[in-house]
Amino acid sequence: MSEHINNYPKLHNAMWPGLVGKGSPGAEPCIDLDTMLNLTAQAEVDGIKFDGVDIFLFEPHINIDSSDDDLKRIAEKIAAKGLVVGSVVAPIWPPTGGGSAMGSEEERKKFVGQVAKGCRIAAKFRELGIRPYGVVRIDSACGVTEWDKDPKGNTKKIIATFKEAAKVARDYGERLAAEGEICWGGMHSWKYMLQVLEGVNMPKYLGFQADMAHTLLYVLGYNAPEHRLVPANFRWEPEVFHKAMKKLTKALRPWTIDFHVAQNDATVKGSGEHEKTGKHCMATDPNGKLNIARDAGYWMRDEQGRVTKKFKHICWDGCMFPNEVMMRQQTWNDILAAMIQVRDNHGWKA
Repeated sequence: MSEHINNYPKLHNAMWPGLVGKGSPGAEPCIDLDTMLNLTAQAEVDGIKFDGVDIFLFEPHINIDSSDDDLKRIAEKIAAKGLVVGSVVAPIWPPTGGGSAMGSEEERKKFVGQVAKGCRIAAKFRELGIRPYGVVRIDSACGVTEWDKDPKGNTKKIIATFKEAAKVARDYGERLAAEGEICWGGMHSWKYMLQVLEGVNMPKYLGFQADMAHTLLYVLGYNAPEHRLVPANFRWEPEVFHKAMKKLTKALRPWTIDFHVAQNDATVKGSGEHEKTGKHCMATDPNGKLNIARDAGYWMRDEQGRVTKKFKHICWDGCMFPNEVMMRQQTWNDILAAMIQVRDNHGWKA
């Protein structure tokens, strides 16, 4: 008999780890959507299962130009597994048909065009009854090095592009969540991210997506040492970490509308032209620096320690694990167990 009382927020698994870092020359092959859905649906801990999935609108999972009939088939497939859809990722990067949010007028039009396509699919899934909640996730689709050539001018362009994208989201009845990650130009520190959010100033239609692994690197100041929240000689002293997380979440929590549970060992890596970014770890990784069940509370509770109930669902994000690890059912059971702990600690019953 389960002793887990809370039933909110709902627990989701991300589908994009089957695609991110996969499928290119020299990389492992992609893991298809059916396999990712099966692994998610088969996970079970104490009689509790995943409630849904967050999806990437990118082939070979889902074509951004899918017809209504295509989307109906996908919705039926997901529903048949006992799952719903939450947040969706719009493919706004140049290689996927989008463009840099601080690029030329043409590139920025492509960015907004991809957001529109993403919002259309998200709204269609709502109409089909498969998507009761969630956002459309975006980033600036540009690197830190390029942004750094003209920080003020480029941030101004990103803000203008995001404003246009937010208007599109409004027209579809959707909300955009900008992912805070150190590899996205103009979003690579908590202060720069805040500049963008406040510059757009459309909180009903554009908010922040906090990923526990990525926001940890905001604290450490990777790619933006001028905004680090701990000393250079930081040794993970609990009181220093606690103070930094409180400052970080005080600034960004009011904007946060989508939340990823994740683990991080505080290392970064880059590949080719891709800027340094954080390394997701397994939920059970002994090198993980986060206490997942405790540290999720920095985002899910307010400054007085009260559960905010701001997210109807939370999602596990763990990109770039080897396929051999991802094909083990135990991997997903361990992840689900960590998600349940988060909900036990910071969720609610409805």
